[in-house]
Amino acid sequence: MILALFRLTCAAAMAVAAMAAAATPAAAEWYEASSEHFVIYADDRPADIKTFAANLERYHSAMVWVTGREAEAPSPSNRVVIYVVGGDRAMRSLSGSSRIGGFYIPRAGGSRAFVQDIRNEKGYPDFSTIILLHEYAHHFLMSSSRFAKPRWFNEGAAEFYAAATFEADGGVWLGRPAMHRAGDFAFADPVHVRELLDPAVYEEKKVKGHDAFYAKSWLLYHYLTFDEVRKGQLNAYLANLFNGMEQKAAGEAAFGDLDKLERDLKAYARKPKMLSLDIPPTKLKSGTITLRSLTEGEAAMMPLQIRSQRGVDAEEAAVLLGEARLVAARFPDDPGVLTALAEAEFDAGNDVAAIAAADAAIARDPARANAYVQKGYALFRQAAEADGGARKAAYVAAIKPFVALNKLEADHPLPLIYFFRAQVERGLPPNETARAALERAAVLAPFDHDLQINAGIMLAGEGKITIARGFIAPVAANPHGGVAATRAKQLIAAMADAPDDVPLDLTTLPEPVEVPEVAVAEG
Repeated sequence: MILALFRLTCAAAMAVAAMAAAATPAAAEWYEASSEHFVIYADDRPADIKTFAANLERYHSAMVWVTGREAEAPSPSNRVVIYVVGGDRAMRSLSGSSRIGGFYIPRAGGSRAFVQDIRNEKGYPDFSTIILLHEYAHHFLMSSSRFAKPRWFNEGAAEFYAAATFEADGGVWLGRPAMHRAGDFAFADPVHVRELLDPAVYEEKKVKGHDAFYAKSWLLYHYLTFDEVRKGQLNAYLANLFNGMEQKAAGEAAFGDLDKLERDLKAYARKPKMLSLDIPPTKLKSGTITLRSLTEGEAAMMPLQIRSQRGVDAEEAAVLLGEARLVAARFPDDPGVLTALAEAEFDAGNDVAAIAAADAAIARDPARANAYVQKGYALFRQAAEADGGARKAAYVAAIKPFVALNKLEADHPLPLIYFFRAQVERGLPPNETARAALERAAVLAPFDHDLQINAGIMLAGEGKITIARGFIAPVAANPHGGVAATRAKQLIAAMADAPDDVPLDLTTLPEPVEVPEVAVAEG
């Protein structure tokens, strides 16, 4: 899959609203599968949903086993939430493109993945599952290591892990030949290994059409992982980068003659058989998978919830709200429905109604985390518009839902973020507790680019330049970072010669022009 950037126009958003509603029948029987790292919503057979969830947990466990790295377990609301939206038509409706097989949106306390129907394939996975595995590999690797790695390495690793097989006995194969990249090798514009290792050369030669960057990145990663002659070279390359060498120099020092490496890669690609990692079930764990049947109201609201979580503009938010109110009228006492209604009201700009719906949801089920979030969002928006003496009281009220949420989930990143914001937006210098809260949130959600940048700017302002670079550098290296990556590169350049213990004000730098966009996987 080529990762691309796109945005929905208002017309496309309206089409999404109409088509997505038609794609899911009102009587659909939806389930929620909950595990340590994932939450899955699907209208499918319970047994298939549980198998899918168990496979994803085994996939996570397999990457832990291979890399030797494990991030701390996420809080319940910071897990990756996966919506199984249906077939090709439903995915086209949701994404606005006929070429997208699935996509992933990373956010602190709200990472969302959208995939097609569950297909627990025997052998090589279907393409929609490969997209999910590819994106979760990025999520895992970023969560377990802050070292900024080159684009080819990030994509080669994600492709390596995504070519997986889940065995009936509970074992997992990783690093299989990337069959989904065979067409790239045959038909896409070729990419020389020198272009992978020297971004400047790649940018000079990059064509507007489809090239073999992903396929070649996978091949190089796979080759350096398994080839005995080059054993240890990949680690040497990473060590060179960690010690500050430029990418081209780091590659030449670790791999030697790059033209010979290119010849060796071509020979490796012609091999009739390749090694893979066969990880036995005794080395893996899937943990406890909890399956819950959604209420009738939650199931009726699910198509609307999916669209809201995907992201809406003002025009689609208005359409969505009308539909959400109709569902809420049928199920006025369902806390799941009321929580979704609160989100729809907030998206449409109705803060008072959003707060009322959130309060109603919390009164019926005090554990509904998203109800606290939506109430907090609405109160913060109101506080930003408050004048004079009312402003302080408005922010004191606005932080209360997040304080309550923090008591439910101590490691939910959003209360930590908004505790910091409450002081900044009041025009106060954030105190030590607020600064520590923002830094902790960034540790909990390293995949949220804007959060990493904000934490880095704050830390640079405290003179903690080395720590600030550690937060910002992975964003700068992210190949799908968009405007956030551009901003991160700008900040890294501004910190290039800055010494530690001397505060550096990065807030004065002009910000890149922001274009609403998300990284998606095409196929």
